[in-house]
Amino acid sequence: MAKIIAVANQKGGVGKTTTAVNLSACLAELGKKVLLVDADPQGNASSGSGAPARENTLYEVLLGLSTAEKSIVVTDTPNMSVLPSDIRLAGAEIEMVNLDRREYRMRAALRGLEGTYDYIVIDCPPSLGLLTVNALTAANSVLIPIQCEYYALEGVRSLTDTVSRVKRGLNPSLDIEGVLMTMFDGRTNLSLQVVAQVKKHFKSKVFATSVPRNVRLGEAPSFSMPINRYDPRSTGAEAYRSLAREVLARNGERVK
Repeated sequence: MAKIIAVANQKGGVGKTTTAVNLSACLAELGKKVLLVDADPQGNASSGSGAPARENTLYEVLLGLSTAEKSIVVTDTPNMSVLPSDIRLAGAEIEMVNLDRREYRMRAALRGLEGTYDYIVIDCPPSLGLLTVNALTAANSVLIPIQCEYYALEGVRSLTDTVSRVKRGLNPSLDIEGVLMTMFDGRTNLSLQVVAQVKKHFKSKVFATSVPRNVRLGEAPSFSMPINRYDPRSTGAEAYRSLAREVLARNGERVK
């Protein structure tokens, strides 16, 4: 059965899509069969992972116009597939409002895929709307990227409150996979202070791995490649490989 991890933070610019794409690619590099679900209408995870354009996307899947199996595309990254999205997904939240079991649409769509993949990673939009609730309802756990900046914890309480509400009402097994510090610069007191603040709040849930500021990470999406293919020796690639190994270890898997 696949482990389903939602990557979520309603605050933009924290490295959420970067994390979803590169964690997926590095898990695939470690031999795991991975599906990346792009649940953000911006479609950046689709383009950044090199997913070819597809007529059927997550939008059609959530509205029952297609199945996930018919909409998934294979990428050039071995072991990694994508359920893509585009701007049409922005209308899905409105169109799903009057549908039966609207919070469970994504869970139902992914249910038949759990035996095909080892990990399913969902890139959530930067909001706490119906798409994110669908992702949290479908997921086993949520991974929260937090940027190493002054207002790091701003808005995180809203996300954790949403996680708690989803756990109480929709998905009792939902847990926090971990908290990932992004855009870390060990040369600054600010980064160190923010990490200390987040560890005080989330304790052992904070990953030992932190993702540094890295130019190559910013360049990779423009070449439609995850970082481990665009620049395998970069500090960004090494950070996401380390994160992938931590995720495997937290899930009781032997790490290569």
